[in-house]
Amino acid sequence: MEPSARHRVPRPTRLIAVLVALLVAGGVAMATGSAAAHNSRSDSVKSASADRDSRAERRGERAESDGDRRAGRDSDDAADDRDGRDGDGQDRDGENGRGNDKGDEDKGNRDGDKDDKGKKKDEEAKDEEDEEFPGRDKAGPPEDDDFVDIQQVDAGEDLTKERRDGSSGSFIARCGTNANRHLNSDNFMVAPGKRNGAQHVHDYVGNLDSDAFSDEESLHAAGTTCDRNNQSTFFWPVLRDTRGSDVDADRDGGGKDGNVGRILRPRSAELRFLGSKAGKVEALPDDLTIITGDAKIKSNGEANKMAQWTCTGFTNRITDKYPLCPAGSKLMRIIDFPNCWDGENLDSANHRTHTAFADDDGGCEDGFTSIPQLRITLSYDRPDGRNFALDSFPDQRHDPRTEHADFMAIAPQGVLNLMANCINSGRNC
Repeated sequence: MEPSARHRVPRPTRLIAVLVALLVAGGVAMATGSAAAHNSRSDSVKSASADRDSRAERRGERAESDGDRRAGRDSDDAADDRDGRDGDGQDRDGENGRGNDKGDEDKGNRDGDKDDKGKKKDEEAKDEEDEEFPGRDKAGPPEDDDFVDIQQVDAGEDLTKERRDGSSGSFIARCGTNANRHLNSDNFMVAPGKRNGAQHVHDYVGNLDSDAFSDEESLHAAGTTCDRNNQSTFFWPVLRDTRGSDVDADRDGGGKDGNVGRILRPRSAELRFLGSKAGKVEALPDDLTIITGDAKIKSNGEANKMAQWTCTGFTNRITDKYPLCPAGSKLMRIIDFPNCWDGENLDSANHRTHTAFADDDGGCEDGFTSIPQLRITLSYDRPDGRNFALDSFPDQRHDPRTEHADFMAIAPQGVLNLMANCINSGRNC
């Protein structure tokens, strides 16, 4: 039996059917994809919106928090103003001790402790200073009795008159009047190595190295203001016009030690070496050190007094007081040094016993020999009234009897020999 035939659709019809089916399927897929995409976009928008809302909320919270903090600070500041609290919100009237009664008391105590410590340090420093520079609490001006009218002084020997007996010549060291203002309150002879060892200012001529730390080596290497390469050092206390002030008004040796006023520069400073009434003199030895007078005569007595004050035109009237000179006359200081030497020592423990003054006849004591005698003569323009005084140690209160000076011979041997030859031969060199 013949199989039954299958029913066939014509080819074109089949193709159209297939296309329709594909189109239908594609539409369904597109619709499904669109829906999914729409749903996805919706979810994203919702998520983004939620994120924005969340960020806005957080910003709002931060703003609110910041506002609260600012408000809190403003509130605290206002409260500080009202309650007296400090910038940290701490109560100045509380236990922290800032500004309250207890705090003021504590702060006062601390300040008081600081003040007490400061005062204690100042007192300790003053005690140390007083120990190093004693007598400052006793400083004061000279007394009225320290002055005398030169015309009321008894006439006597004229110290400036040339002598005719013995070795009658002289030798002058020309060293000027300290035009370079070589001044200090040291004394390398009596207080070596100590600044302000003199507690009064010295006027220097000659050697330019003279200060607290001078020694033979430094002095021999120094320059000089003297002629003939004479490096000797000469110094004496300054004279001041007590009405004015000088650069040392607040310094050691000056105002701190009671030495006040404008330092006066001498009009002339003559350094003359004289002979002996008794005969010839020997040449000065190099490095011989001599002092004369006593800077502490109020304390030590008059054993070493060498105060000879006068005025030009009245040189036969010598006094140990400050002379009141008439108009047209200059104030004069005449300072004589010992003129006998033990022949061996260039210095001594007290700076005196290796030298001595000759007797009235010009003779030296046993074991001593005659040497040229240094005489320093200083002249000044006449001060007005009693407005002048010597520098002195504070407790000596500018006593005119404290007149003194220091000398160290530092010169070539040829110069020292020339000095003795001129004096012994009656010449003035």
